Amino acid sequence: MTRVAVNEDATVPGGPDRPALRRCVSVEPGAFAEGYWGREALLSAGADVHSRFADLLSVDDVDELLSRRGLRTPFLRLADRGRVVPGREFTGPGGAGAEISDQVLDERVLARYASGATVVLQGLHRLWPPLAAFAGQLARDLGAPVQVNAYLTPPQSQGFATHYDTHDVFVLQVAGRKRWRIHRPVLPEPLEAQAWGGRAGEVAAVADGEPELDVDLEPGDALYLPRGWLHSAQALGERTLHLTCGIRALTRYALVEALAGLAAEHRSLRAGFPMGLDLSDPDQLTAPLAQTVAALRDWLGTVEPATVAERLRPRVWSATRPDPIRPVAQAAAAAGADAETLIEPRRGLRWRLDGADGGVAPGRVALRLPDRTVTFPAFCAAALRAALTANDPVRVGDLPGLDDDHDRVVLARRLLREAVAVPAEKPVP
Repeated sequence: MTRVAVNEDATVPGGPDRPALRRCVSVEPGAFAEGYWGREALLSAGADVHSRFADLLSVDDVDELLSRRGLRTPFLRLADRGRVVPGREFTGPGGAGAEISDQVLDERVLARYASGATVVLQGLHRLWPPLAAFAGQLARDLGAPVQVNAYLTPPQSQGFATHYDTHDVFVLQVAGRKRWRIHRPVLPEPLEAQAWGGRAGEVAAVADGEPELDVDLEPGDALYLPRGWLHSAQALGERTLHLTCGIRALTRYALVEALAGLAAEHRSLRAGFPMGLDLSDPDQLTAPLAQTVAALRDWLGTVEPATVAERLRPRVWSATRPDPIRPVAQAAAAAGADAETLIEPRRGLRWRLDGADGGVAPGRVALRLPDRTVTFPAFCAAALRAALTANDPVRVGDLPGLDDDHDRVVLARRLLREAVAVPAEKPVP
């Protein structure tokens, strides 16, 4: 495995497709998808070691989060020589006017960090605006939910023993140098319920052997690890800060789970067994098992993709939040919208528009959203599609399919109030 340079055009806003992914890998997105995604580790060296990832989170930003943002658990963890420090040892009351008991106490974090503990900031895709924007774009680039944690490790320290994750990760080195030792999986492609703790002995044995990759990550370097790959990291000579982007992609097992749920609707698969049957006896189980497998096989041959997709949709749609909105500004925009107002779709929001063929009452269309369904008169369908599929800001007065500006303004205000559309941030070209 060689160290190669990350694409320089990856950092240009509005640049080539999949801009966030291009910041993380040294190959074209298509080559990454074919040769590495879910298969092989990839080390990518940063071309500009001073600014590659510092715009996302810096050491000063970490101090800001720890000291002035009222951080609470579980957004902070401390790890000391392989042991996760209990939250009660670094949190406490928020003081007068903040009646909570688990606020991070900066002086206790200082004591732990100074003695060698690694600071782990969790869920930064919900806390820190630059990472929220980056994680949202990376999720769109990959078609999978993304979470972001940060790890600040003191000099010559190691926060966690060798382990594996049950999701793919991108490691982005922000500051300092860290030695990474990478081994191939003891359990390829583990599921979420198959965490490394259940195979600690195997993991330790493999970790004692020759690593697949032994490298010092420098600022600007990136490392991709498929789920299951063993890894450990140790700071070298100075404090280090890196980001870990966890990719929560669904697996084939998600389809199995969906099918298992749908199977309950099939009568032959709900049938009971003869009275007195002992399912723990292989001899008694042989015939019922064969009959059940045959019934399952027959039923599986009738399952339609649309039925499985409908079952999976709530899980998929709710896994990633759309781009944040500003509630006060959004309310003001909705109240003040007119024909000249520019709106655009809320990025990252999943939706589907159904008509009568989708079980909607005659004369209505239904906008299906992750957490609710909003209905409109059927004559709004063309305007809804135009507003929600636009690549550029849309002038409310230009929404198609409606008779007059009054109807267009009423619709636009509704879309803004429902947080489906947002006020445009850029002018029409």
